[in-house]
Amino acid sequence: MLAQAMYGREYGQLLADAPLAALNLDARNVTFEAEYYLATDAEQFARVKPLLWLWKNLDLTPVGQNPVTGIPVRRILAGHIFRRVGRDFKCWQNVEFSVGYNMEVGDNVVVHRHVLLDDIGGIELQDGASVSDYVNIYSHTHSVLDGPDVTLRRTVIGRGARITYHSTILAGSVVSDDAMLATHALLRGDIPPHGIAMGLPARVTRFKERPQPEAYGVDSRTHPHDAGRKANPQFPDPTPNQTRVPGEGDL
Repeated sequence: MLAQAMYGREYGQLLADAPLAALNLDARNVTFEAEYYLATDAEQFARVKPLLWLWKNLDLTPVGQNPVTGIPVRRILAGHIFRRVGRDFKCWQNVEFSVGYNMEVGDNVVVHRHVLLDDIGGIELQDGASVSDYVNIYSHTHSVLDGPDVTLRRTVIGRGARITYHSTILAGSVVSDDAMLATHALLRGDIPPHGIAMGLPARVTRFKERPQPEAYGVDSRTHPHDAGRKANPQFPDPTPNQTRVPGEGDL
């Protein structure tokens, strides 16, 4: 498919005419960052790796840049890569995943351009969630003192929640239904239903005026939070607090 989309010829012909170009299209000849992670399931990643490589490279072609063709192709690929994907998933070009197989996506979810979805610890995007351009959503953290000490935490984005331009969500955060994270904000906690969080770090400064529903699908006040799983067997214990306020214990 890549040979036809990028060079207008069959792979065998491209291999004979321009072998370096052809070999670069084969996922067996490349490595992903995830292949260096201890937390990556090698068997699961081997299954999705060619599809992620196809997704990434098609985005560089007219097929991927044209929403009429690119969005349906990504929707098909998501069905074979993600743990779950709902109806009418709309993903624009140049979106990156850590492993892909830990993505859970509901109905009518929209992900815009140049988004990083670090799903190594799991990401949920509930029905109607919207992720704007250049957003980063993480599901792993590193110890302050020991970089190889990695903790995985599932990050949850509720129904109808909006994560806006250039904002960042750290691992384990829960964004409730109908909540919003403002432009350039950094979330390292939760947002309650209908809340609007702004700033660095993000804090809830407003609430949308909505009628209260009978029940929420995701309410950060009651939703189960991921306690965390350690990715590196050299650091099996929970990571203790490793920082202090300036002035405390200074020599």
